[in-house]
Amino acid sequence: MKQTITIKGVNIGEGAPKICVPLVGRTLMEIVAEAGALRNIDGDIVEWRADFFDQVEDTEKVEEALTKIRALLPETPLIFTFRSAKEGGEKELGQEGYVKLNKKVAESGLVDIIDVELFNREEDVKVLVDAAHSNKVYVIISNHDFEKTPPKEEIIARLCRAQELGADFPKIAVMPNSANDVLTLLEATLSMNDQYSDRPIITMSMAGKGLISRLTGELFGSAVTFGAAKKASAPGQVAVHELRNVLSLLHQNR
Repeated sequence: MKQTITIKGVNIGEGAPKICVPLVGRTLMEIVAEAGALRNIDGDIVEWRADFFDQVEDTEKVEEALTKIRALLPETPLIFTFRSAKEGGEKELGQEGYVKLNKKVAESGLVDIIDVELFNREEDVKVLVDAAHSNKVYVIISNHDFEKTPPKEEIIARLCRAQELGADFPKIAVMPNSANDVLTLLEATLSMNDQYSDRPIITMSMAGKGLISRLTGELFGSAVTFGAAKKASAPGQVAVHELRNVLSLLHQNR
């Protein structure tokens, strides 16, 4: 029986994919302005992409920013993500800094989900999963390939590995170089959802070619999709209101 996960009234893994909107400000002032604006945008989840933040190396400044985000969006599920440069993010912290930051955030009581990259040291992934779960924080274990789309079997294997390591939400994002690559991602998503996963999964094919994958999650099995408010955090994100319209249309005609 596949479980769904409900966070602050948002039931993830049932019905239309939930829309996650990124915060990508570089200064505290920009982040606060973005978070305030999101109160008027029809998203379901907010992701703070902390790798965009100029002062992310200072954990006290990170906690200050999270406190302000949470005050502005108290009833919205909040994901904390430091996306490393090797997976398409803005910065590198080094392994020790990455673990320290995510562990502190998981213990802060200010977030609902942290994102942990699959291709870290296994022991570090386990430490962060344990820290999150002991503080009633959910975990996305993610992988991003900005160059290519791996074979279907490899996509499934990475999602299964994330699940084995304790991910509440296994996630993969891949870059298509052809229409067949998009089909590969969708086929892998469908197989993972139907045969291997007992929890919500998140998948996407990036850039313009992969846009269809951001819209068809309810059919193929991806529980969350990402839409842009102002600035996209990854190639292929579309505006939230356009995304909502298409997701609603597809949901009504299932």
